[in-house]
Amino acid sequence: MSPIAIDRYELWASLPVPSIMVDVEDRIVSVNPAAEGFFNASEKMLMGEPLWDKLAVDAPLEESFQRARDQKSPLFVNDVDIGTGSRAPLQCSLQVSPVQGYGGQMLIMISPRELAGRMTQSQTAKSAAKSAIGMAEMLAHEIKNPLAGITGAAQLLSMNLGPEDLELTDLIVGETRRIVKLLEQVEQFGNLTQPARQPVNLHDVLDRARRSALLGPAAQMTIKENYDPSLPSSWGDPDQLQQVIANLIRNAAEAAPGGSGTITLHTFYERAFRMRRADGTGQTLPLQIEVIDDGPGLPEDLKGDVFDPFVSGRENGTGLGLALVSKIILDHDGWISVTSVPGRTVFRISLPMVPRVPRPNV
Repeated sequence: MSPIAIDRYELWASLPVPSIMVDVEDRIVSVNPAAEGFFNASEKMLMGEPLWDKLAVDAPLEESFQRARDQKSPLFVNDVDIGTGSRAPLQCSLQVSPVQGYGGQMLIMISPRELAGRMTQSQTAKSAAKSAIGMAEMLAHEIKNPLAGITGAAQLLSMNLGPEDLELTDLIVGETRRIVKLLEQVEQFGNLTQPARQPVNLHDVLDRARRSALLGPAAQMTIKENYDPSLPSSWGDPDQLQQVIANLIRNAAEAAPGGSGTITLHTFYERAFRMRRADGTGQTLPLQIEVIDDGPGLPEDLKGDVFDPFVSGRENGTGLGLALVSKIILDHDGWISVTSVPGRTVFRISLPMVPRVPRPNV
């Protein structure tokens, strides 16, 4: 029997797991279609990018990775958390191998847990996702018009109100303007604007989100504060961070039986929390925010996918809220995770402090 000729590109494209080729400087030179789905980005967008700016690995791999390159030997790492700019951490196994005859190039293969089911769902949902995003963009455009009317009406009302009632009209105007900004981001969900960073008092962000929620989706909830008063400022976009907290509070309120229960906003400082990259660089994320609720907990079949777009446990949910939360936090160079059992669900956000020399917005 004669051997079957297989084109190298066809073989590369047929690999069922996300596979990445990097050069001697660890810049991406090629990715297969499975990796494009994993990163939620095209090969063209990823080409030339530093791998460790796109892939966050929660393990000290730098020495082992370099040793594999120097010794031209493979490296296997099991059960390590890996995140990207478009998805929350996912437990994976890594296989790293030097590419013979290509001067220091390395092949990285990522095997997420339950990959087959996830990738199949990703491929079959691809066209549906595009349609849903298009629908969201259209609705956002239509909703902005009545919001402008609400803002104008509130401003007219404020002209004849006393100081006590002015706070309510100011809240209406402020919240409608914030919603308009959110809708503008929904219109371009796949291309969310980068955060306009500045020093941020996280307790101010939490307080604004709490007050807004108590007048809306969490009106029947009890929201407790458990703050570290000495928490330093973070480096981020206050509106986007408020959006994150508001989404998490709203989710907790909507999941609560009868719409009542307790949400705790907890902040603390954890010096040891650090996101490491395999090239030895990394960033300390000492500022911790926890949004804790005493509701029924996340469904077992959704726990590993809650930050993916279009995954929702509610009958009429869009599945965009937590995906947006994850993207905003990752755009802030932060980390978000969730633990959930019946009676206690904790969304934990880890953020950096203000750098000694603030980095300019790009």
